[in-house]
Amino acid sequence: MKTLVINLPETIDITPREATMLLATQLYEMGKLSLGQAADLAGYSKRTFMELLGEYGVSVFNYPVDDLDNDILNAKNYHI
Repeated sequence: MKTLVINLPETIDITPREATMLLATQLYEMGKLSLGQAADLAGYSKRTFMELLGEYGVSVFNYPVDDLDNDILNAKNYHI
């Protein structure tokens, strides 16, 4: 694993664990890390990481709304 050192101003009230979780959630949301990789980076099990994602406003399901709307329309058209 790579080591990353970030110098933050003292005025930022964040723990190293919180910063790592923020990084992991953003990399997961951007598709740079899988769920398992992000959970490992954050130091949590997959299950716990999934539960915590909601607190950071990140969905476990990375499914664009446009794709969902299109799939619903297709299902209605084909009576699925």
